[in-house]
Amino acid sequence: MNILTHESKEKVEHRTAVALGNFDGIHLGHQQLINIMTSESEKKGLMSSVLLFNNHTKSIISKESKPGILTSNEQKYRILESLGVQLIYTMKFNESIMKLSPEEFAMEILVEKMKANLVVVGFDYKFGYKAKGDAKYLRKLGIKYGFDVIVVDPVYDNDYIISSTFIRKLLKSGNIKEANKLLGRPYTIEGRVIGGKKRGRQMGFPTANLELLQNYLIPKFGVYKSKTIIDDIEYNSLTNIGKNPTFNNNMWSIESHILDFNKDIYGNRIYIKFLEYLREDKKFNTKEELINQMNLDIESIKSNDDIYNSTCL
Repeated sequence: MNILTHESKEKVEHRTAVALGNFDGIHLGHQQLINIMTSESEKKGLMSSVLLFNNHTKSIISKESKPGILTSNEQKYRILESLGVQLIYTMKFNESIMKLSPEEFAMEILVEKMKANLVVVGFDYKFGYKAKGDAKYLRKLGIKYGFDVIVVDPVYDNDYIISSTFIRKLLKSGNIKEANKLLGRPYTIEGRVIGGKKRGRQMGFPTANLELLQNYLIPKFGVYKSKTIIDDIEYNSLTNIGKNPTFNNNMWSIESHILDFNKDIYGNRIYIKFLEYLREDKKFNTKEELINQMNLDIESIKSNDDIYNSTCL
């Protein structure tokens, strides 16, 4: 897979089929759109490609703080490669790009930069200044500039359209199993192991304290069954997100107790896959009560080990 950046003025050398969208999470709906694009690209002898903004559009459009992401750019690259995408064209979404009219976006980016011969979008796709362009207008521009357009219908889970917004709500409510089903893989975050207060070690449950490397969406506070990936090896783990109310902490943290593991990993980059929400982040009356609960948590994940065999994404 090849990755080109708009800012470096690298040129696309072949005619392309382009999938357009935000693609945060690359959930099952996104995957269907991308699969249609790759299938059609093969039929037409085109290079399969995706246009990605490497920052969140809402942080420029609304001047709000960046919303928590579901996948980092690096995770997106790996997932897209696994889906058969041959080219990723990345660009920074800034005020200059934001102010392009829908026609300027189609002509300058899709046609001139990406050599688009086919464009695949979702049913609700909007583009151009103030989101004035939609799928219907894109079809008109395709006729004018010589590219075909496929509009993909929504993908449903029961009565709900699968979307990044819906998955965020599931994660914030602690419904990690449903979120994972719609993502098509476990929700996974990446961070660096930093020093903590070592309370877990003193109680016999050493933890890896995570410093996030990206602005990930933080799931509901509580204790999760998880997998911790270190140097491409998966370990069973318990991950706590919260303030450790037993010790009256003011700051929240992410800590993983990795089963059957005793190596020094300070400074290492690790991944955490969230598999199941076990319980709330609650205050215990004594340290002994907390230790008893930790033992119960560990026993529960040992006796119900439904291991995900998916690669770390």
